Amino acid sequence: MEFVAIVFIAAALLAQFPGAGPGSELIREAIQLDLEGQGAEARQLLQKAIDSAGSAAATANAQRAMAMSWAFEGNCDKTGEHEQMAIDYWVTTEKEQPHNAFYQEGEMADEAARVCIDSGDLDAAVQWYKKGHELGLKEPDISEDRKTLWEYRWEHAEARIAARRSDRREAQRHVAAAKAALDSMKELRQQQESFFPYLTGYVAFYLGDYQKALADLQRADQGDPFIQCLLGQVHEKLGDQDRAMECYRKASMTHAHNPPAAYARPFARRKLPCCADRS
Repeated sequence: MEFVAIVFIAAALLAQFPGAGPGSELIREAIQLDLEGQGAEARQLLQKAIDSAGSAAATANAQRAMAMSWAFEGNCDKTGEHEQMAIDYWVTTEKEQPHNAFYQEGEMADEAARVCIDSGDLDAAVQWYKKGHELGLKEPDISEDRKTLWEYRWEHAEARIAARRSDRREAQRHVAAAKAALDSMKELRQQQESFFPYLTGYVAFYLGDYQKALADLQRADQGDPFIQCLLGQVHEKLGDQDRAMECYRKASMTHAHNPPAAYARPFARRKLPCCADRS
């Protein structure tokens, strides 16, 4: 998810579920196909991985990879459909590992939400972010920091959605609430700080304040391909095509298989003269 440094290259994705089984190689191959813009071929392999999975955990693993495959095509509905299948697996683990299960469920709902907001389906994004917030807070005996993390994510999401709807007052209200949540964190604050300039830069971009967007996004995680895509768009708005192309080149090189990469890699490759015809 966008607030935890999860990089869904093949090995990282497969490591999340025990007993991934013989479908692991199919998933690795499918991820590579997604990165190359061959989503239909990727999903054929992923369906084979789902059909041949030897355990419920392995099936959920493959469903989550399938969700990300659809994300690379900006398909909010299909991403949500397969994230829900993975969530359904974690529901079955709530009694045995409640602390992990609810957190994972919230993460996957937020993954779907991120794909939906990036694809422009803001109503669906609201519903998925709300679901992720509610699921995460169901964790029993949840720590104050973890509780605040879910509040931070929710306010962060609402601010971005408000900005996409050109609602300046509402966006600013949620930015302030996100900052208050961040400031109240203890152990998690340092981990989450880089996501705040991402938020303020994102909001500034969609509200048309490109100089502020540039300044803030340059303080965000420069290794995030989504940030590089936003910076590219900001530079374009400011008339600096050379810097925009450099940002897009950086974004296009990601090998992650997660929501930021699912938006950034195809978008960036469409912008680059070398790749536009092959995207």
